[in-house]
Amino acid sequence: MAFNPSQKQFRIVKASLFALALLPFLRLVVFTFTDRLGANPVEFITRNTGDWTLYFLCITLAITPLRRLTGWVWLVRLRRMEGLFAFFYVALHFMTFLWFDHAFDVAEMWKDVIKRPFITVGFIAFVLLIPLAASSTNAMIKRIGARRWQWLHRLIYLIAPLGILHYWWMKAAKHNFEQPLLFGAIVATLLLMRLYWSWSARAKKRAALAPSTV
Repeated sequence: MAFNPSQKQFRIVKASLFALALLPFLRLVVFTFTDRLGANPVEFITRNTGDWTLYFLCITLAITPLRRLTGWVWLVRLRRMEGLFAFFYVALHFMTFLWFDHAFDVAEMWKDVIKRPFITVGFIAFVLLIPLAASSTNAMIKRIGARRWQWLHRLIYLIAPLGILHYWWMKAAKHNFEQPLLFGAIVATLLLMRLYWSWSARAKKRAALAPSTV
C-alpha cells in the first residue's frame, strides 16, 4: 500500500533521519572527549567514518529501488540528504587520513596515495564524490541542466564499487572478508536491480516502436 505523508509528516521524518544520521559523528565527539577511542584512536576514527560512508552510500543507492517496490515516491526527496551524509563522513574519513596520518603534509599524503593501491582507490572515490556534493543544490541543478546533472550523478554507480574495493583491500591485510563481502553483495544487488529495470524499460520501448506483424 502506498504511503503518502503530509508535508508536516514528511518534515518530521526528514528531521528524525537527519538527527539519526548525525549520531555516529556525535558518538565520535563524545568518545574523543571522554578518552574512549581505544588504544589506537586514529584507527578507530578512520574505520568508523569509513564504515558510515559505505552505510550511507548503500542507503542512497537503495532509495530508488525502495521507491519502485513500495510506490513511496516521497522517498526520492530524502536521497539528496542521504548522499550528502555519505560525503560528510567520507570527508571526515579523508581529513583523519590527511591530519593525523600526514599532519597536513600534502606531498607525503600524495606519495602514500600513489604507493598504496587501496588508498589510491579510496582517494579516487572521494574525489569523484566532490562534484556530486557540490552540485546537490537546486541552483546548481538549474545551472548545469537537469539532464547533465543526471549524467553527473550516475558517477555514484562507479563510486560505490570503488568504495567496496577500497574496503576489501584494507580488510585483506587481516584476512577479514565478511564485511566487504556483505557490502559488496548489497551494492551488487542494488546495481543489478537498476540494470534490470533499465534493460526492461528499453525492451518495452523497442517493442512499442517496432512495426506490428500480421
